[in-house]
Amino acid sequence: ADYLDNGNNKMAIQQADKLLKKHKDLHCAKVLKAIGLQRTGKQDEAYALAQEVAALEPTDDNSLQALTILYREMHRPELVTKLYEAAVKKVPNSEEYHSHLFMAYARVGEYKKMQQAGMALYKIVPKNPYYFWSVMSLIMQSISAQDENLSKTMFLPLAERMVEKMVKEDKIEAEAEVELYYMILERLEKYKEALDVVRGKLGEKLTSELQSRENKCMAMYKKLHRWPECNALARRLLLKNSDDWQFYITYFDSVFQLIDESWTPPAEEEHSLEGEVHCSIEQAVNFIEERITEESKSSRPLRGPYLAKLELIRRLRHRGCNDEYKLGDPEELMFQYFKKFGDKPCCFTDLKVFVDLLPPSQYTTFIRQLLDVIPLAAAAENEVALPGDIKALQQHLCVVQLSRLLGIYHAMEKKQKLAVVRELMLRYRHGLEFGKSCLKTELQFSDYYCLLAVHLLLDLWLEGEEAAVWQCLTLLEEGLSHSPSNAQFKLLLIRIYCRLGAFEPVSELYSSLDAKHIQHDTIGYLLTRYAGSLGHYAAASQSCNFALRFFHSNQKDTSEYIIQAYKYGAFEKIPEFIAFRNRLNSSLHFAQVRTERMLLDLLLEANISTSLEESIKSMSLTPEEDDIPWKDLRDNRDLTVLFSWDPKDRDISEEHRKLSLEEETLWLRIRSLTLRLVSGLPTLGHTIQPKNSEKTAENGVSSKIDTIRALLQQLEAAVDSGKKFLEQKIQYPVLGPPPTRMAGFFSSGSCQCQTSLFYLVSDIYELDTNGLEDSAEIQERIGNSFKSLVERLTDLFNKCKGDLIEVRDGTLKTHPNLLENLVFFVETISIALWVSSYCDSVLRPFKSNLQKKKKKKKESSVAMPPVFTHFLDYVTELQTLTSNVIDHIKGLEIILTALKLEELSLKDTLLLQDEKKFTKTVQGKVQSSYHHSVQEIGELLKKRLDTIKKLKI
Repeated sequence: ADYLDNGNNKMAIQQADKLLKKHKDLHCAKVLKAIGLQRTGKQDEAYALAQEVAALEPTDDNSLQALTILYREMHRPELVTKLYEAAVKKVPNSEEYHSHLFMAYARVGEYKKMQQAGMALYKIVPKNPYYFWSVMSLIMQSISAQDENLSKTMFLPLAERMVEKMVKEDKIEAEAEVELYYMILERLEKYKEALDVVRGKLGEKLTSELQSRENKCMAMYKKLHRWPECNALARRLLLKNSDDWQFYITYFDSVFQLIDESWTPPAEEEHSLEGEVHCSIEQAVNFIEERITEESKSSRPLRGPYLAKLELIRRLRHRGCNDEYKLGDPEELMFQYFKKFGDKPCCFTDLKVFVDLLPPSQYTTFIRQLLDVIPLAAAAENEVALPGDIKALQQHLCVVQLSRLLGIYHAMEKKQKLAVVRELMLRYRHGLEFGKSCLKTELQFSDYYCLLAVHLLLDLWLEGEEAAVWQCLTLLEEGLSHSPSNAQFKLLLIRIYCRLGAFEPVSELYSSLDAKHIQHDTIGYLLTRYAGSLGHYAAASQSCNFALRFFHSNQKDTSEYIIQAYKYGAFEKIPEFIAFRNRLNSSLHFAQVRTERMLLDLLLEANISTSLEESIKSMSLTPEEDDIPWKDLRDNRDLTVLFSWDPKDRDISEEHRKLSLEEETLWLRIRSLTLRLVSGLPTLGHTIQPKNSEKTAENGVSSKIDTIRALLQQLEAAVDSGKKFLEQKIQYPVLGPPPTRMAGFFSSGSCQCQTSLFYLVSDIYELDTNGLEDSAEIQERIGNSFKSLVERLTDLFNKCKGDLIEVRDGTLKTHPNLLENLVFFVETISIALWVSSYCDSVLRPFKSNLQKKKKKKKESSVAMPPVFTHFLDYVTELQTLTSNVIDHIKGLEIILTALKLEELSLKDTLLLQDEKKFTKTVQGKVQSSYHHSVQEIGELLKKRLDTIKKLKI
């Protein structure tokens, strides 16, 4: 066991063998040996050995624990349940084995058996937690039940009765048990009863979370539309803490609900269960004013009351009745707020919500008013006035962010924009003085200046100023050198390098972000979208593996979380964990990465049909199976991970999200169908009965071609939907969701090539079943297909021609679309080869039969059917075309190596000496990345050329 712990698996196996020579029936030694075998990659031997021990139904703790570890490493948790079922039968009174059995069921989500195991445990050892494990398992059955009705009429009522029994017998001990009772009542929509539980004696046990009882009461009051109670409770909680924003929202919601219902407080008795109620705008206005007065006496400044006043103005305006209440002018209130909190980084995000209260005509005066109160000092007459301390710097930063948000920078001319960029960078570099003592892991105080300057330059780039994008990269690389942990710099660099078609620098940037856990799903798309499409196949493989490792471990990890939640009685977390697991399993990104990873593996590994068949087998791919949950796909991408200070009309909208999801789903459908069609090729190549035989349908091959034809129809439909979608010509914001590769797939001609290749498969299958005799028509059709395929592939190659990087007027311009087209070419030629290889397997037997006939008849020549010449010509032309592309790529490599990067001239920008260093670095990275892409594409095409040479019949 020590050897296993230290990772020395071979020694562990040797030691176990020694022990087994002396005591050949030592179960535990056998299992430890099996663990060693599993970890050295001998899975089958390990499994056989483990089953040998399991068949003896061991009951000693060591063997059971060791087998549990082994099965977990094999990802076979269902075997653990069988193990403990046997153990419990032999030792029926063991509390330990019963609880292990319960947890084993929890790992595989067998809720009904969990319920029974919980009750069995409670009978042996009447402890409350065991009883409530059983109750929770009923709730889990109700959550997982397909039939909502069954959940409401059977599982939940049963759970409720079980808890009520404990309540009546006064056996409720822990807070978790009350939480569970509340959860059942809430799911049964018995809100009144739930409220009584929380307000009653049992509610006193709810102590672990701050305001746990109040929050639960509030939730129930809202469900019951008891607005007087909502209002009174929110009011009371705000008197205690006037900085708690959620209660302001509830307070306002309830006031306006009561006004709309014309509610009046009763004359004699209490207003409500929770005390005094406010039900008029006057009361709300006075209440907020009082909170502000109170705040002025507080020892630390509170933001809540001031923001609440702005929120109230916004709501009153929305109802069209603001002017009667003298709450003040929003502009003035925001100005006062800035004076009080402007030096806090949160000031901008606080005010961002309320800027729409300002009339656009006031924007510039409002910004000027704010600038006037910031203590800035200029060294000389015409110089920029700079802040003297961090406080003034934060205030100034807040104003700059507001200027961007109000669209003031967007309205400027190019010359003014460049002047602002220069000023922002001056301020950025000046601000670095305040952060000299910052640690490497801390951000510099002035980082946002640099980011805002980059945003302005991005505007210029979109307006056609090519050099601006290089300036962006230069400034970001400079920023990163001073603030190596700034994630925003890295994310923006990733996006811009990818837009320019350079993937090489991105791998390193992404790994330095050190994305954790769920981030592989939420921001992983930044990496996986571009890796393969820019020809970095090795990096693409790696980035897919990163993501897939996370998704696969999610299954195992979530089971562990659920078990911990049972152990510690955190029952309300269990449904959350299950929902989390489902959310990841139906993640759009997970489905994309699975599909692209398999296509990529086939591209890299499968050269000829035999290895195609092996690869497909090892991935357990079949054309019939579709494992993507189309109906439940979840878009978990974080599209706002990059900071943006753009006004609402330029920012990412809900509409953009919807469209992006639609586009991603359409593209995924095309890719998934392509993968399934490719996986169907090897299934056709097996021997086929003559066409008049009865057995055709039985041996399954004819149904295989039907599958392929059906998939082909689906692919046609998906392609049509994709084309319709692209007709809308959607433009996402520059930092919004990246568009898919679909447009390039159509415009390059790659799509037409791939579809006609799959149609060719259908024709060749027909030739195979009908034989050569009466098939002149099919042969001609196949011949024409070959011709048009070569033309289409040549067209696709023509769309790859051109310089990848060119120098124009002293500025570099990259052409990532040419690179993407080259990648499509490699993929399409690979599919062409797999199809040709199928043709080859069909035509070879025909040829050998003809030669046998020739020998029999002793004729000097048997007329060769035309399909052979067609195929030979086709293969020869494929070879020539592929050789031409390889030569073209060699040419690109030479050009890229020889490219002398010139000094950038962004007119009007005076690059500092320091910046020139970064500009060189940036251009070098892009050049090297393109070089790397071209090399990898070239290597892959050389492999394809070797395969083509083997195809000549």
